[in-house]
Amino acid sequence: MTVASTRHLYGPVFSRRLGRSLGIDLVPFKTCTYDCVYCQLGRTTNKTLERREYVKIGEVLEELARKLDHEPPPDIIGLAGSGEPTLHARIGELIAAIKSMTRVPVAVLTNGSLLWQPEVREALMPADLVLPSLDAGDGGTFRHVNRPHAGISFESMLEGLVEFTRQFPRSVWLEVFLLAGVTGMSSEVEKIAALARRIRPERVQLNTVSRPPAEEFAAAVSGAQMEKFQEIFEGTTAEVIRESPGEESPALPDAAAADQDILNLLGRRPCTVQGVSSGLGLHAAQAAKRLQALKERGAVKSVHRNQEVYFEVVRTT
Repeated sequence: MTVASTRHLYGPVFSRRLGRSLGIDLVPFKTCTYDCVYCQLGRTTNKTLERREYVKIGEVLEELARKLDHEPPPDIIGLAGSGEPTLHARIGELIAAIKSMTRVPVAVLTNGSLLWQPEVREALMPADLVLPSLDAGDGGTFRHVNRPHAGISFESMLEGLVEFTRQFPRSVWLEVFLLAGVTGMSSEVEKIAALARRIRPERVQLNTVSRPPAEEFAAAVSGAQMEKFQEIFEGTTAEVIRESPGEESPALPDAAAADQDILNLLGRRPCTVQGVSSGLGLHAAQAAKRLQALKERGAVKSVHRNQEVYFEVVRTT
């Protein structure tokens, strides 16, 4: 038996950080506090600090209940998607409701920009895991890489990360996204590492560009260089995240993902054929056939990156 297509859920997608992750999108496309130069979804179209109920949590919970009833449970439920999830004013209520209906852990993937607000920190307390970001070691680089809303200062963002990690009773994994020629140099990484020691997350995860970024100058740091940068985070548990587009998950024998399920996934995360296959439980040949049909309809397009072919949604303005 298959579950009906969803509006607010996508995947599961395979994540090296989280395993088989079922995503929940809480804000409209590119509604964010940042406009990061490396974002895989392109430039931010609604840069805002307004926190409100962008999507009805009742609808989200109904979709999630159907999904959990009819499909194998994911390894984790991730609140992430196509913008900044902490902009949703009822995110805390949603996390608590999810935890009342399933034993699957709940993770929040956030840029960390609003953690200086006490109400945001409090809202995330029911989560099992929070994964905020820190991409710069000073204010100038922060403005260049993350292009934040004018109402967010580097100092307030940093203090929010420090205070939240101090208060949160469970795991905080800090993602550091490095860019060749910008932050991918020892002097910049040393600044970030010093701040990470002040934040004191359970672990630091170093990442770099693997999917097509918002700006062409946002280039990947080599694997060998990332390994050297890892050593700078002395006294902190640090690891390098290696993107594996071809990583496989077993296809589900009764998988019958609708085209809308594929579009929902690609709308939040550009994927290879294997990424669609593993995320939606389709055999690779079936995923390739469906993607080709969607491409011929003009619904998706292919983009070459790092010797891989990614598919992403064609958006109309």
